[in-house]
Order: sequence, then structure tokens, then C-alpha cells
Amino acid sequence: MNEKQRNFLEKLLITPSPTGYESAGQKVWIDYLKPQADEMIVDAYGSAAARLEVKGATKTILLEAHCDEIGMVVQHVDESGFVSINRLGGSDPTIARARRVNIHSRQGVVSGIVGNTAIHLQDKDNNKQPNWKDLYVDIGVSSREEALTMVQIGDPITFADDFEYLSDDLIAGRAIDNRIGGFIIAEAFARLKKARAKLKVNVTALNSVQEEIGGFGARMMSYRLRPDAALVTDVTHATDTPGINQKEHGQVKLGKGVSLQHGAANHPVLVRMLEDVAGAKSIPVQHEATSIRTGTDTDSIFHSRSGIPSALVSTPLRYMHSPTELVSLDDVEAVISLMTEFVLALKGDEEFKVV
Repeated sequence: MNEKQRNFLEKLLITPSPTGYESAGQKVWIDYLKPQADEMIVDAYGSAAARLEVKGATKTILLEAHCDEIGMVVQHVDESGFVSINRLGGSDPTIARARRVNIHSRQGVVSGIVGNTAIHLQDKDNNKQPNWKDLYVDIGVSSREEALTMVQIGDPITFADDFEYLSDDLIAGRAIDNRIGGFIIAEAFARLKKARAKLKVNVTALNSVQEEIGGFGARMMSYRLRPDAALVTDVTHATDTPGINQKEHGQVKLGKGVSLQHGAANHPVLVRMLEDVAGAKSIPVQHEATSIRTGTDTDSIFHSRSGIPSALVSTPLRYMHSPTELVSLDDVEAVISLMTEFVLALKGDEEFKVV
């Protein structure tokens, strides 16, 4: 990774973009892709797409990720100025207590702490796990009136954690789900731009909003863009830490390469082609079985219009939906390489038909 790529990744990771409030992170992504794209498209809700048009090509391949992160939102302010909160996406209330947070108001960032009663003062018989309605943020004021000069109902909240390198290969921090996907599709797009003379298909990289609450951004933009096939990238659970039942959740290891999902929205022809490309290019691959849903934007894309053949290419991640997610840059490189090599292998006349 060169300095430009590293700076882009770091800026992408630290820029808060909770679901429904993604504009700051999208500006970072757009600024990076715009000089490389033949066309940029941004829709009404903020999903952004970079297009690469190839002369004579009749088919378009979509590379998709989502840009939003889980977070919280200001729900209520009481008479003493304490801020009640609710979740944005799949945030976990059991890990929120005593954490530093940033409230993103129109006036700027307001720092706060999620309240946590000292263990000495807790009811010894109360082992109840907290719900969001039990939590509040202390922003250091003493009245509702003072608090409302700083924040308002509906302001988004993120944990104050950024990221750090645990080693040359491992990055820990919040919002790796799925800001790392935005990085992956941007780098795949850049490599395809450099190899433009070899391309037989048009390429669109799409960074979608609102995946964490239902995949709505991907649904809107896939309908609009009408690609012939889609490769979606998101994170998946690395199940190689203590306490995880691999019989139930499968075996996916950090640092062991791309995870390909089989079943559900994943088109079997695309999955087979991805396996063939990975084998030919010595790209490490792991496998997951999907029962009903992938839990990603793949579920929103594959049934658009008359159906878009789609496949999910995942990056293993430890500690998902927490402020301390952990990812391997070796795995990230494997996903970038697989997406890039898959597109370069296309002849432009594929039908992607099962029968």
C-alpha cells in the first residue's frame, strides 16, 4: 500500500458516517474516485457511483459496498441535561456504557460519555443487561435548556474511537464494517482503470448508503444503474476466536483470504467463476454457506428489476458491530485482487444463466 492509498484508507475510517448521515464519508470517497472516473453519479440519498466506460462494451459489472456505520441518535434530553439515546443500525447496548462518544450537531462535534453507575452503587441483585432506553449521555451540562443549545433531537452519535495498527497487517477500530469495503471497491476500480485496454466490460463502483437499516441505498441505485452482474463486498464474521461455535457459524479465519458465500442471493455461475479465477491467480479463498439471507446489500441487489446475477465477496472481521473491529490487510488485498481479476477475466458476452 502506497502513501496515497494509506492516507485514503485512514481518512475513510476516521470520518464519521452513521447510517442515514453518511455525507461526510461519501465526500471522502467521491473526492478519491472522481479523478479516475469517466462519470460520477450521486443520488438523492447520497449513494455514489463511479463509472468506467469501455468502447464497444455492452455489459456492465457492478462492484458494490456500503458506506454507513452503526451508531446512535439523540432521542430525548431531560430536565437535568442528560441525553437519552437510541440505536442506528445494529449497535449493541451492552458495550456502550462508560464509552466516550461524539454527538455530531450542526454547530460541530459535542463530546460526551455514556453514563455508567459505579459498581459500588449498583444493586447487587441486578444482573440485567442494559437496553438503549436505560442509557444516557452526559455532555457536562446541568439543564435541558443548556443541552439544547449544543445538541438537538435527531443528532447522530458515534463512538469516539478511531483506529490503530496492531501490526503491519492488522487494523483495529470502529466502522471497519464497512468502510473497508469502500476502500476495496475504490482500489479495484483504480486497478481496472490502469488495465483499461484489457477490459471487455464497463465497470461501475457503487458505495451505498443505509445498508445497516435495510440495504435501501443499494436497492435504489441498482434499480437505476441496471448492471448485468454485481460483485458485492462486505465484512463477514471471523469465527476463529474463543467461544464461537463453528458448527453453527462456520469456519472463517482472519488472514486466510476471501470468504465466498454459497446459496441464497449468490448466483452459482458467478460463484463458480470466482472460484476459478481465485484458483488461477492463487488468491486464498474460504467458504461460507448461506441459509436464507446474506445480511448484506446482495439481498437488495439480486432481485432488482428482472434479476441481477450477484455474488458476495467478503472480508473476515473480528468483533463486528463494536468500536474495536479487527481486520487483516492481507485479506483486504485478497478481496481487491479477486474482484479485479474477475472483471479482467470477463469476455463481455457472458449470459450468467443457471440453465
